[in-house]
Amino acid sequence: MKADVLTLFPQWFDWFRTQRHVENALALGHTVAAVDLRETTPLKWGQVDDTPFGGGAGMVLRVDVVDAALRARYGRDPVELHGQRRFVALTPGGRMLDDELASELAGERDLTLLCGRYEGFDERIVEHLATDAVSIGRYVLSGGELAAMVLCDAVIRKLPGALGDESSAVEESFSPALEGAPEYPHYTRPAEYRGWSVPEVLLSGHHARIREWRLEQARRRGSGETKPLR
Repeated sequence: MKADVLTLFPQWFDWFRTQRHVENALALGHTVAAVDLRETTPLKWGQVDDTPFGGGAGMVLRVDVVDAALRARYGRDPVELHGQRRFVALTPGGRMLDDELASELAGERDLTLLCGRYEGFDERIVEHLATDAVSIGRYVLSGGELAAMVLCDAVIRKLPGALGDESSAVEESFSPALEGAPEYPHYTRPAEYRGWSVPEVLLSGHHARIREWRLEQARRRGSGETKPLR
C-alpha cells in the first residue's frame, strides 16, 4: 500500500511512522507520506483557506488548494484517478470507520487521505475530489490529522507482516472470528491478586472449553453485558 496524507501539519506524522507495526509495514515496502498543502497552494503567502459564503464563523479549506496539491502529487486531474485510487476525506459527517471498512481499505494499493482544518472542507472537495468521506466518530476534532492516524493505524495493522503475530489481527474486536463482537477479556499473572481470581477455565488447559468461553464472553460484550462469566 502507498498511502498519502494531505495535511497542513506533515511533521505530525513523523511520530506516527515510529510505531512498531507501522515501521514493520514500511520495512515491507508500504509507505505513509505526508504532503504539505501549503507547498503547492496557488494563493499568496501560503494561504489555504477563506471565509465561508453565506457568512458564519471559521475558515474553510479551499477546493482549488486541494486540487492543486493533488495535481502536483499525481501529475494529472485527480478526478481522472477515481477508480484507480481511493481519496478519503476525513469529515464528521462521513461513513463511520469500523472493522469492515478498515479491512476494505487494507485491500487498496493506493490511498489518499485528505485532512480538513478550521471549519472543514469546501463541500466541493468532498463531492468531486474525494471518492469517500469517513468519520471516526460523532464528535468534532480541530482537524483531520488525528482521524487520519486512527484510520491508518486500523488499516496498517491488517497488512500481512505488520504485526508480530499474524493471528493478532484475526481474532480481535469486531473481527469475523468473533462474529463482529468486541474481544473477550484477557488475564495474565498472578492468577490470584487481592482476592481477584482468573476464571478457572483459562487455567484448565482445555483449549476447546477456553475457545467456547472466549466466544461466549465476546457475545456478551456485544450484547452490552460487561461483567465476565466466571
